[in-house]
Amino acid sequence: MDMKLIFIIDKKQDKEMTLWMKYPKKYLLHLDEQYKSSLRYFKLSQRLYQKSWDEINNEFSKYIEKQTGHKWFYSKYKCIISAVNPGISNWGDSNTIARHWKESPYFMRRITAHELILSHYFHIYKKHYSHEKLSDGQVWALAEIAAWSLTSLTPEVKKWWPWNTEYYTNHNYPHVVKLQLKLKNIFLKRKNFDEYIEKGIKLVREYPQMGPEGKHKEAGDIFARGVKK
Repeated sequence: MDMKLIFIIDKKQDKEMTLWMKYPKKYLLHLDEQYKSSLRYFKLSQRLYQKSWDEINNEFSKYIEKQTGHKWFYSKYKCIISAVNPGISNWGDSNTIARHWKESPYFMRRITAHELILSHYFHIYKKHYSHEKLSDGQVWALAEIAAWSLTSLTPEVKKWWPWNTEYYTNHNYPHVVKLQLKLKNIFLKRKNFDEYIEKGIKLVREYPQMGPEGKHKEAGDIFARGVKK
């Protein structure tokens, strides 16, 4: 059975995810204002996002299972239409992600896929590789790089977002780029995804200063919250 992504509007959960991100208080005020003034447009984005995603959902679901060799950990995932969050995943402990409401329903596909892949990678690591004792920041870096790879380096993705298949290196995490470039060739030459994970684990040990802010994260810190692209 294919994984199914459902776009929903949930102000309470949107606010909780914003708190996880530790945004300044003004973001919460802006969130409240957006729900008051623009809820009708949230609902429009919800319908348009769902229609666009449904066009690729089943193919994408099968693609990730085939590429990773691991089935989705949930049959249904939820994507919060967010007032303020451009993109948030979860850290292997839920089936919820978030995407901003102001995007093109077609351009939003790749980052939405990215957030789903992050969740999938975290689940794989927690279930099969937690004995490796990486820091949360190191796992985060490997997940981000895997998501960039799976959304750019295979021929399948060109039919889902043909306008955007770059293997990003000009992103918000310059401290990750050196590791990312090393893992590109490993991904392209991999026998299977578990081999790619294992080689990534070996390499990332050379980079203790990993995390969304470029700092080492103590265990239990960032697995408790989402991360912005």
